[in-house]
Amino acid sequence: MTKISKALAVVAAAAVVGMPALVDAQSRAGAQATNQPVAYGADSVEYAPNRIILRGRAEATQGGNRFRADTLTLVSGEGGDLQRAEASGTVYFVTPDQSMRGDRAVYNLGNGEIVVTGNVILTQGKNVLTGSRLVYNINTETARMDGAPRGAAGSRVQGVFYPNSN
Repeated sequence: MTKISKALAVVAAAAVVGMPALVDAQSRAGAQATNQPVAYGADSVEYAPNRIILRGRAEATQGGNRFRADTLTLVSGEGGDLQRAEASGTVYFVTPDQSMRGDRAVYNLGNGEIVVTGNVILTQGKNVLTGSRLVYNINTETARMDGAPRGAAGSRVQGVFYPNSN
């Protein structure tokens, strides 16, 4: 296998890393995430050992989920298994049920957490929650939003919730 074809195979496999909530969202839809094709794109792709960097309008999609940022860095461990995806620039993670937006995001495959930081907006239906740091666990579907640290410039966590809204 040539270095280029190996890099492209790693990119295709790594694109799955950037898709938090995939298994949950698609299992609710009756499909398994592993059976869905992964599409990715960027203005440029850079390969290095244990790291693939998608730059410029970087995007990975699988099923109804999308992870998009100015830059997506996909990091693998010693055995080639993907460990985390790091996104920077204007970051969006969108599922059929919700969307997250921030300035940076790190998705850890080991514990199923995505941490979104910097001017974070979480929406689900009409409901909106804003803050400076969001920790969302795709396995447990739990979320924690933090405001700016005490004494730091910024706002508190704020939200608008509509009863019976999806």
